[in-house]
Amino acid sequence: MPRSSSRKSAPPKSSSVHSSDVGRSGKSSSSKAVMKESERIDHLFDSYANSSSGMIEPEGIEALCSDLGVVHTDVRILMLAWKMKAEKQGYFTQDEWQRGLKALKADTLTKLKKALPELEKEVWGPPNFLDFYAFAFQYSLTEEKQKTIDIESICLLLVLVLGSQFRPQVDRFIEYLKIQNDYKVINMDQWKGFFRFCNEISFPDLQNYDPDQAWPLILDNFVEWMSAKQS
Repeated sequence: MPRSSSRKSAPPKSSSVHSSDVGRSGKSSSSKAVMKESERIDHLFDSYANSSSGMIEPEGIEALCSDLGVVHTDVRILMLAWKMKAEKQGYFTQDEWQRGLKALKADTLTKLKKALPELEKEVWGPPNFLDFYAFAFQYSLTEEKQKTIDIESICLLLVLVLGSQFRPQVDRFIEYLKIQNDYKVINMDQWKGFFRFCNEISFPDLQNYDPDQAWPLILDNFVEWMSAKQS
């Protein structure tokens, strides 16, 4: 994909500065290797970053996705943002980029592409998925002090994050969200509550659902709606 003129071209390597610094500090070969890895990660960052902002912006992320052979709505891009601990949707800072790619041991585009399947396994694992699930909601809060997400956006996010694991629950919950009139937005407590629902409640019979267990009210209403439909 052609690069926009707004993104930086790869800067020429400056061996004089780094070699003199290394010489004075007497760094080991392993330290030099880490430095070279960091430089390669920065070099890759520069090929997608906007030269004015010094960040990878939405256009740069689309170019990255094209080079990785994935669409920008692929859940693995959200997983990559999670690995970077990115704070702003659609933007990667240089520090975030360094953090994520170092953790993935990916200092080239080829290595990053090969790291995606392993990243996917890491995220789907029980120790990490709840953190990723909460991150997905937080990352989608695009305005300052925003604490909720509109129904249309939450439906898309549910499919992206939970669709592969709990498709029947997701499809039915989305159906309910689109026809109900009580809720215009979803908050983090409701978002987490639905994940707990998917993990704990027998579906679609709902036999072990107990409204006295302090579920979010929206899930009580969802279960009532489903029960009415089934009867």
